[in-house]
Amino acid sequence: MGKESIMIIGAGLCGTLMAMRLSQRGYTVNVYEKRPDPRLSDYGSGRSINLALSDRGLAALAMVGLADEVRADIIPMHGRMIHASDGSKGQLYPYSGRSKDYINSVSRSGLNLKLIEEADKFPNIDFHFDHSCINIDLDATSATFHDATSTAVTTQADVIFATDGAGSVARRMFEKRGNQIRFDNSVKYLDTGYKELSLPSLPDGWAINENALHIWPREGFMMIALPNLDKSFTLTLFIPFEGKGSIAELDTDEKIIEFFKSNFPKLAPYYEHMLADFHENPTSSLGTVRCYPWLVNKTLLLGDSAHAIVPFYGQGMNCAFEDCKVLDELIDEHDGDWSKILPAYQVIRKPDADAIADLAEDNFYEMRDATADPVFNKKRKIELALEQQFPDYYSKYSLVTFREDLPYHKAKAQGREQDVKLMKIAADMLKEDNVNLAEVLSAVRG
Repeated sequence: MGKESIMIIGAGLCGTLMAMRLSQRGYTVNVYEKRPDPRLSDYGSGRSINLALSDRGLAALAMVGLADEVRADIIPMHGRMIHASDGSKGQLYPYSGRSKDYINSVSRSGLNLKLIEEADKFPNIDFHFDHSCINIDLDATSATFHDATSTAVTTQADVIFATDGAGSVARRMFEKRGNQIRFDNSVKYLDTGYKELSLPSLPDGWAINENALHIWPREGFMMIALPNLDKSFTLTLFIPFEGKGSIAELDTDEKIIEFFKSNFPKLAPYYEHMLADFHENPTSSLGTVRCYPWLVNKTLLLGDSAHAIVPFYGQGMNCAFEDCKVLDELIDEHDGDWSKILPAYQVIRKPDADAIADLAEDNFYEMRDATADPVFNKKRKIELALEQQFPDYYSKYSLVTFREDLPYHKAKAQGREQDVKLMKIAADMLKEDNVNLAEVLSAVRG
């Protein structure tokens, strides 16, 4: 295998993981990042939803030998805790009927920092922070950056991986090729944005159950909470930008506090803290990026630069990590021949990226609306019972989240078919306590 020089644009989660794996294979890797070194400055607060690390992501971390080390900094979440608007006690709905299946809360900035610290130990990885990409020459496989002094720096590589996120400069370079490469590019925004809030830790521990993803589903909006290692919670309020019940209406402290009182009565002790976060943190957009092709010559879009998704399936990071794992497997399959690896990668991975984008959008409406629907919750109870009694049965959520051996597009197709049948069964059995699970399984698998 040749030891080509690799350039990675973007030192986020995907880029840093890819750099480590390529370094382990003997490549020389230079990573360019527009932001400052996170070991010297904090650039993550207020703009980043906590992430849910699940089996696909852990498998990719295991590829570079970091899964066990990362597990020390994550908090297991065994299910969704649904909070009704009347302030009654939350109801826990496990993610799976199998006790071994759960997801994990992790800090985006904390995990990114850990990956950078580990990657910096590799002798053949060099990080270049404060380097903002301003141009990529797709024919010459070179890129130009502005460094911290705004000096233009141009550098070349054998292969470029653009892991520069949803606002990718590389994707803009692809778009300039237009008809020449038949580049199809779209960004679909939700009319809902998000604002990050928080619950502080209490002197004696956690404010709410630490081993659940909490959801407050409300009409037209929702809030979720994920636990942090310091026993605080990151709250994310998903709310429309405009119209009735929107962020635009919350324009005074009195209106914001009244909004909290009307919708989150159990959180009354934290209203002032939440109000301060509301003012301090920005309201950010949520969108889905779809584009193709991902490859021009030897520059490849990877991770969010190719397929950013909304966060409602907890798979954005896991999908990007899995990108790295798929690419790594293709290096073996094609003996390090990039002329075969890169085209094969985009053909294999595109259907999976589209599938998880669809599922993530679907899950927004499920989390916001369906979790308050008695038929949906009956379906979830039946699914959990099926998974407990028949360990080889997987719900749609479990197929996506706990079957890292199953491509996303296959999980989506099978899961949707199961959901259609189960919703009908749940509606028919809504008031029944005793359900013949063998008959249900036969009907679903039929």
